[in-house]
Amino acid sequence: MQLETDRLVLKPYDISQAGRVQQLAGEEDVARTTFVPHPYPLETAKEWISSHKEWIESKQAYPLAMMRKEDGELVGTMTLRVSEKHQKGELAYWVGKPYWGQGYATEAAQKIVEFGFETLNLHRIWAGAFPENPASTRVMQKCGLVYEGTMKDDMYHWGKFRDIAIYGLVRNE
Repeated sequence: MQLETDRLVLKPYDISQAGRVQQLAGEEDVARTTFVPHPYPLETAKEWISSHKEWIESKQAYPLAMMRKEDGELVGTMTLRVSEKHQKGELAYWVGKPYWGQGYATEAAQKIVEFGFETLNLHRIWAGAFPENPASTRVMQKCGLVYEGTMKDDMYHWGKFRDIAIYGLVRNE
């Protein structure tokens, strides 16, 4: 499986990328604004990548490496977690700090939303983010997701309960 945008290739991870995942996702500023664990040990990155083949084959999740076409550089992850029963997918992503503000997440999110609706025939796609993460909510909005509400104290993150803003899109919208 491989998806392409103007600047990116989205494809399954290779175990050789575990060290770079640990570097990028393990950065404190990335973990603070996402659900990525911190610290992020190399073994955790390897275990995560090792799970991907089964997830993709069973169609329960599509965790894809976002790689720049120009140089093959890993910039982050774009994932679609699927509930076949409910015909919906959850968009989840992170971008390495050196690549923030360059539009990579938006470009990849638009492509995976298209994949979810057109290839997987999903009825709904949704995503959640900490309200204090405006960059993430802008990504959701730019790929068509609309604010639906806030789940109060929904996640326990870094020693406190945090709200999660929910955005969603139904196919016929």
